[in-house]
Amino acid sequence: MSQDLKEGERPPAILEPRCLLRGEITYSAAKEEDSNILHELRYRDEKIRFFTHISRNRKLIRRIIGRHLGLPSDACHLVSVEDWIDGSFNVCIRADIDEQGSLSKKQVMVRFPLPYRIGESPHPGNSDEKIRCEAGTYAWLEENCPDVPIPRLYGFGLSTWQNFTRLDNVPLITRAIHYLRRRLLGWLGYPAPSSYVSSQIDESRSLGSGYILIEYIDSSRGKMLSDTWDTGRHDQKLRTNLFRGLSRIMISLTRIPLPRIGSFILDDSGYLRLSNRPLTLQIQLLENEHIPVDIPRHITHSTADSYIHDILNFHENRFRYQPNAISSLQDGVYQACALTVIRSVWPCFFRHDLLRGPFFLQLTDLHQSNIFVDEDWNIKCLIDLEWASTRPVEMLHPPHWLSGQPITEIDVEAYEILHKEFLAVLKEEEQNKPALGHSSLQLHSILQEGWERGTFWCSLALNTPMALFEIFYNHIQPRFAENHKDEESFWLITMRYWTFGTFKFLEDKLKDKEQYDRHLHEAFTSPDA
Repeated sequence: MSQDLKEGERPPAILEPRCLLRGEITYSAAKEEDSNILHELRYRDEKIRFFTHISRNRKLIRRIIGRHLGLPSDACHLVSVEDWIDGSFNVCIRADIDEQGSLSKKQVMVRFPLPYRIGESPHPGNSDEKIRCEAGTYAWLEENCPDVPIPRLYGFGLSTWQNFTRLDNVPLITRAIHYLRRRLLGWLGYPAPSSYVSSQIDESRSLGSGYILIEYIDSSRGKMLSDTWDTGRHDQKLRTNLFRGLSRIMISLTRIPLPRIGSFILDDSGYLRLSNRPLTLQIQLLENEHIPVDIPRHITHSTADSYIHDILNFHENRFRYQPNAISSLQDGVYQACALTVIRSVWPCFFRHDLLRGPFFLQLTDLHQSNIFVDEDWNIKCLIDLEWASTRPVEMLHPPHWLSGQPITEIDVEAYEILHKEFLAVLKEEEQNKPALGHSSLQLHSILQEGWERGTFWCSLALNTPMALFEIFYNHIQPRFAENHKDEESFWLITMRYWTFGTFKFLEDKLKDKEQYDRHLHEAFTSPDA
């Protein structure tokens, strides 16, 4: 081949596949991806370093688990590395517990946030924020919604060496003092600390990583809905049981109105507070890629419009700061127009009288693998409560995955049948046990109006940065002017109102994309080329 090259020419580069977290990817596939593959190529090495650190501290982890459970460390047996559950944002390690005198074998799960997935490096403290919010959700549900089936939380620890243990498992004297304190403060009308007590676990100082310790849900309690979803979702009996369980959970969560939009945390003194930004996975995903979201951790929102404004802002920041945010000038215009219009029309989808509440705790990551069911699809347990937050009631909807289709490919007619079926079950359940506290509002009516008005699609777009544009053009814009997409003037005029000098901005984004493409090509080029 070298003989066919002209003088000064170089042979073509040899491009080799590269490893991502879930397998290899070729250059031809990588350059077509909308996500920042250059950033994702770092994950595998960071995963190896983190998993190696955790594995080297297995004895330490056993001692920590024992301290939370009031047991010696030799009663705790961690499963081998091959049996670790490597999730999207956590690694979960099961521990089998030997308790003297117990006929049943207890199993627990220790979960470590993956620092390379949640933005710990660019935003130190993200792991602890995630742990505090998840623990806060457990504590709030245990105190206010005992009918919502969740694993038992035994304790958690932060990277700052603070540890909290469930009241049941602390020494008797500490337990008695804390119990009396809770009763006395409650009797006097003062806020009482949660049932999680600050505990001194010196071993955690050497671990250097936060964690959460929860009950392990084994097959006797149910199986993940995702295991039977594809084959069972066409069975109306199974669907009805699932819809009934989801409806009861919705009703339980909406009995207690909350004053602000945010996330619960357990603070340093063990008090449960609604004082954290509404932490969703989208926030930490963006922060992980060095994209600012401009919502400080201590911020909560008192109105729905301020919250939606901030959500739109981090959508726009993804457009501004992701190096491969646009693939062409046309694509840039396509995105700029959508962001401009949705900024103007979102108030049409939300009722003005509900902008100041009520707000309710919502489980924003309730997908099929986080729902455990029995053979008849009765819900037995919900897991992974990490992204729960209090949000406007109009952002609560039936799951988007009911039709078994990706978000951008939902068949409206097929989904509408399932949506109607879901609301019929919700209405029936709500008649037996009203939601929304003592309010005159009816949850099923709000969800029905949200479907008719299009709030369902607007909420879905706001909650899904990578799918916002397709949802907008397929389900939001047609409600105003369906034919505008075919009019050149719409694109030329609208895009100019996104920001000052939009065209110059898009030209600069194309330069960013060219640089990204060069670096991506280099990343796949064999070092021997």
